[in-house]
Amino acid sequence: MPTFEYIAIDPAGERTTGVIAGNSEQAVYAELEARSMTPVRLSEKSERSGRRGIGTRQLATVYTQLADLQRAGVPLLRALTLLSKQKSKPRLATVFRRLSERVSDGGELAEAMAEQPGVFPRVHVAMVRAGEKGGFLEQVFEQLGRFVNAEADLRGKVVGSLVYPAVLVTVGAIVMSILFTFFVPMFRDKMLSRLDTVPAVTSFVLGLSDIVSKYGLVLLALIVAAGFGLWSIRTRPDVRRAVSIARTKAPVLGPLTRALAAARFCRLLGTMESNGVPLLTAMGIAKDAAGNALMEDAIGRAIEAVRAGEPLAGPLGESGLFADDVIEMISVGEAAGNVDQVILNVADTLEGRVDRLLAGAVKLIEPLLLVVLAVSIGLVAVALILPMTQMTSSL
Repeated sequence: MPTFEYIAIDPAGERTTGVIAGNSEQAVYAELEARSMTPVRLSEKSERSGRRGIGTRQLATVYTQLADLQRAGVPLLRALTLLSKQKSKPRLATVFRRLSERVSDGGELAEAMAEQPGVFPRVHVAMVRAGEKGGFLEQVFEQLGRFVNAEADLRGKVVGSLVYPAVLVTVGAIVMSILFTFFVPMFRDKMLSRLDTVPAVTSFVLGLSDIVSKYGLVLLALIVAAGFGLWSIRTRPDVRRAVSIARTKAPVLGPLTRALAAARFCRLLGTMESNGVPLLTAMGIAKDAAGNALMEDAIGRAIEAVRAGEPLAGPLGESGLFADDVIEMISVGEAAGNVDQVILNVADTLEGRVDRLLAGAVKLIEPLLLVVLAVSIGLVAVALILPMTQMTSSL
């Protein structure tokens, strides 16, 4: 549903601004008039402008603050108003000002959050809606703070572990570019004119040098264009599915990808279940937020099984994304009737497993990159030394 930013005159005669969702401008005008507000300006809000300036850590901090304020007995509207006055975080303040205006007009917080595209994920909105309906909003905010923090920690570990390999690749590319662009042509001009025959490895390196020195910029442009093309089509369902399947079944990356997908699913499902979201609803939301095509298929089959009265563990085990011990823990939780707590414990276990797999993958990637870099530089060195050896032996 499109979202519109408005400037209007409220019943007290004061100028106010906000965001409202509607099927059309006419529907939004009618909604404003129903609230006894006189529209002054109305413009459709870009979907891309949502979460700019609001990081995951900020969102986790805000949820924790809301939980603390609710625990202290501060009314929800007052808590939202306090958060809207944070001058050091203008984007965050703007979002919460819109939320407080919507709630003060009698709207629900979950609906107000849904009207902020790109700011609050669907799973957060669903949990807040369940908390409002069930009267346990404080617990929802506390769980959301922990959940978002845990998700940010996991993402930070993944990104942090890939920094050093990325640096190695960048340095290696720069070193090889300098060698092929400057040093190899210099050697050919000064030394190879004195030889009748050139070793095969030297000819190979010289050919690479010609390609890099003459067509380097063209190759770079092609690589950038290919990267941009892949980036632009990454959201297509068929491309996203193919990439997801390839990543899930890759030799080294596959186990890590499967553990990440399973950990995210269990964290989402357990958090929503523990906050009163019905199982089928929670599974539907977790399916949309899984971010993995094979996981989405597995959750879809599990939803149908649960709807038919079958246990959850069976379809998840058939997917191949969950280890046998994890499936056994879920089965025990279903039998004991505390599947929400068991799934949260499974999420903790899987996240610890992700840490170990990630550390092992990085330990494997780093020496492989160093070996590739050393072999490349060694190849160039051999290609340059062999002609010098021939020249020395011919004297």
